[in-house]
Amino acid sequence: MNKNKVIETFEIESDQLDWLRDMAREHGLVDAAKALRVVLDYAMYDGDEDEVFGSIRCRRCG
Repeated sequence: MNKNKVIETFEIESDQLDWLRDMAREHGLVDAAKALRVVLDYAMYDGDEDEVFGSIRCRRCG
């Protein structure tokens, strides 16, 4: 297991944090940070870059 974790500060919306916490709880993960790492690993290694970044998905910019 890679132990090269770094501490970084990001701004996310409160509902995004709620979702990460819910996913962590539902899937037996340690915390929201682990849930975020799972999502990032999926996007990096299994996700389609064009699908992830191909269009703006800001639900708040409306």
